[in-house]
Amino acid sequence: MSIAAADPEEGGDPPNEVTADVSVMATNFQLPFPCGQAWTGNSSASSAHQSWEIDFNRGSTADADLGDPVVAAASGTVVISAHQGSANGYGNLVKIDHGGGWSTYYAHLNVRSVSAGQAVSQGQRIGTVGNTSKPGNYISPHLHYEVRLGTSYPSNIQKAVFNGTTFGYPIQTLTSRNCASTTNPYTPQEVCGSGYSVIDSAALGTSGTVYLLYNSGNGYNCVTTIKKTSLGSATATAAYLEVQGSSRITDSGNFSYYAGPVRASAAGKCVKWGGKAGSYVYDSPFEHCG
Repeated sequence: MSIAAADPEEGGDPPNEVTADVSVMATNFQLPFPCGQAWTGNSSASSAHQSWEIDFNRGSTADADLGDPVVAAASGTVVISAHQGSANGYGNLVKIDHGGGWSTYYAHLNVRSVSAGQAVSQGQRIGTVGNTSKPGNYISPHLHYEVRLGTSYPSNIQKAVFNGTTFGYPIQTLTSRNCASTTNPYTPQEVCGSGYSVIDSAALGTSGTVYLLYNSGNGYNCVTTIKKTSLGSATATAAYLEVQGSSRITDSGNFSYYAGPVRASAAGKCVKWGGKAGSYVYDSPFEHCG
């Protein structure tokens, strides 16, 4: 397993826990291995680990994983692809920036298949499992994986989330759902939550659809924009809801699968709603009164 590594990044503020939870779910990180493979992650086998870092292995012998493919947990831009030399224990390291302050680290790689500045898609091969480290640090092959939010090390290390579920620390075996897909895995009802039903929608060209939902149990409306293209890539997406007589509520940013949910109490009132995906925008009039 890996030896403690000095981190090259310093500064920044600790992440907001609520923002972190919402963002990591929207980013939809997947296991960093090809679809269908089962891997065991362990965050407790080395006393050198910071909280939430994971070492991944499979196979019954020490070298069983050597050379196995490693893929991007989510789409983004490669910001580091280099051997860290004597700087730390990472050896061959790939770091991917996913936008919104999120990044993933893939350490000890035997081979790096991507270059700094390169855009990568979710599931794209970025290297192979290895045992590279700093001189004199001998380790067995494994993938050292980290998720970070912000730059204040080590408080920026976050719990890993795969396919919408937090990793079962300290040890769990998972099957990869990092599978190529042209269909958005999220529905408006999933985004808005239990009790909401779609009452209206508007196409945003071929880039997505914005949905208006209503919950008859509590009198709340909800709006979400579900992307149809650039799935897994953080692109400009927005959703808003304005109850007549109240301020507009907007969720806007670079998102991988959807914007929202934005919710507001609207029983007996008219609402204006809309959203954006790609270059397409929809704005409704005040409607759905009552």
